[in-house]
Amino acid sequence: MHLKKALPVLVTALLATGLQGLGLLPAAATSQRVGVWLTNSPSPLYYDRNRIEQAIKELAAAGFDTVYPNVWSRGTTFHRSRFAPTEPALLKAAPGLDPICLITRSAQRRGMQVIPWFEYGMMEPADAEVVQRHPEWVLQRSDGSTLYAMHGANLKTSPLKDLRVWLNPAHPGVRARFIGLIQEIVQRCGVDGIQLDDHFAWPVELGYDPYTRALFSKEKGREPPTDFNNREWMSWRRQQLTGLLRELRRDLRRSNNAAVISLSPGPFRFAYNHWLQDWEIWALGKLVDDLVVQNYAFSVRGFARDLDQPALVKARQWGLPVEIGILAGFGGRTPNMATLSQKVELAAQRGHGVIYFYWEGLWGNYAGPEGGSFRRDAFTRLHRQAFGRGAAPR
Repeated sequence: MHLKKALPVLVTALLATGLQGLGLLPAAATSQRVGVWLTNSPSPLYYDRNRIEQAIKELAAAGFDTVYPNVWSRGTTFHRSRFAPTEPALLKAAPGLDPICLITRSAQRRGMQVIPWFEYGMMEPADAEVVQRHPEWVLQRSDGSTLYAMHGANLKTSPLKDLRVWLNPAHPGVRARFIGLIQEIVQRCGVDGIQLDDHFAWPVELGYDPYTRALFSKEKGREPPTDFNNREWMSWRRQQLTGLLRELRRDLRRSNNAAVISLSPGPFRFAYNHWLQDWEIWALGKLVDDLVVQNYAFSVRGFARDLDQPALVKARQWGLPVEIGILAGFGGRTPNMATLSQKVELAAQRGHGVIYFYWEGLWGNYAGPEGGSFRRDAFTRLHRQAFGRGAAPR
């Protein structure tokens, strides 16, 4: 993302500071989380009770205070749910294991927080049971098509199970199911909150399905514009997505006042224009309590540049924790500890915590040539130096 001119940022910062002085905006947050995303893909973590316990023990010793276990992915959950099927691999490998509740008990016993990550948000596999049962819930392009090829899939050659569709955030049936998925894990496992990411979204080219057309026409007295980038049309759809988030917030407060809503979006302009996520309004409107802004730039220079994007500069004045999502290692991309240390220090100097993607990239299967033992000690030293936490290295 290209940097904007500095003047608007300076004006915004001065205005925010003035409003804080008048008591109209909260003071800038000072807490700095150190967290990590946990997931099953690719990782054996979720399928072994002892492996889970050992991972949490090591993370606590290395200065981590928050874990974000994936709980909703590829149309399945990692627990028995009333709203969606359980992941088949979990049922096969460990049918009696409840990894999310086990992670929660183990982490909270060590003073850590657990914030399950609803990775897939509004997205579903094209062959999912809910899609077959409720085709009226699926968003459409203007030509009636619905399928998306993501994560290396191909629209022409990939099977339906590898293609994706998006459920309609404005549809009451979709809303009830989505909030139900979240409420059941909050209530059953006693987690500290939940996290949404860039898949809690409304792709900009979608919204021409019969339900959305009828809803827009009822409110506006005319058909939706054919140009999906029409500003009024984009704004209306953003408001529907915001409405779902507001409903979730209200529901969680009614049942659990302490539950945090964390959001992990991409850079603001991309999120705003392509996914119709207005995370600035969500933060200022207290619809989210915690921002984890993904910054997966591989070079230190690119990482530093993205730390100073205007929306992130403004976010530091909003009075909520703002963490930076950092790639620890995945597949063939595992930054060495010297690079990671520079990135963490840059984030910490700006008052941000850090959340790593993902567990196996720390000192697990994707630790790279440095090896797990070296990296575990290095992360422990890094967190002591940057944030003043963690046990002394072995």
